[in-house]
Amino acid sequence: MKKIVIATKNQGKVREMRTALAALPVEVVALSDFGDLPEAVEDGTTFAENAKIKAEFYAKQTGCACIADDSGIEVEALGGAPGIHSARYAGYHADDETNNAKLIAELGKIGRTESPADYRCALVFVDAPAKDAALREPGCELETEGRCDGVVRVDQGPRGDGGFGYDPYFYVEAYPGHTIAELTLEQKDKISHRGAALRAMVARLEEYLK
Repeated sequence: MKKIVIATKNQGKVREMRTALAALPVEVVALSDFGDLPEAVEDGTTFAENAKIKAEFYAKQTGCACIADDSGIEVEALGGAPGIHSARYAGYHADDETNNAKLIAELGKIGRTESPADYRCALVFVDAPAKDAALREPGCELETEGRCDGVVRVDQGPRGDGGFGYDPYFYVEAYPGHTIAELTLEQKDKISHRGAALRAMVARLEEYLK
């Protein structure tokens, strides 16, 4: 059975991806199972470039097939920021709390408490190095993308504890009055940017693994 590594140290993403890939005939493992690996240098200019960088880097580090994502939020009132810098919006050692605090501060500077926004996700699968004799196409890469449109609102404070990142401030039309962080994993998967990218990836992997 093919082993696929979820190439992220974000445990929220690991849970979402593990659930999405559960129906495939693969063994899904977390990056943390390989010990303290170095960080990939995400110096791409798009979500897709950064996802590819991470997938290729960790495929080499682990010797296994890897799936990596790069995702973030684009806030219209902030000119699309934080975008590809979403994970480190407040600095290299930022976490969800400090990133959200900066988002609120930046909106406050322009007198806004809400803005149209969208979540974006690029997902890249890179197969294991060529030493795996079972490969049809050594190093094959597959790429999918997803998007979720909504509104960022910070005037009511964070709501919900079921998500991560900017989820406690992100509202979607499908669930009026609720942030993504207030949804169940099943509800979120139906509408989220990562859910859309994962469904497309699962379809491509089903074909590839035949």
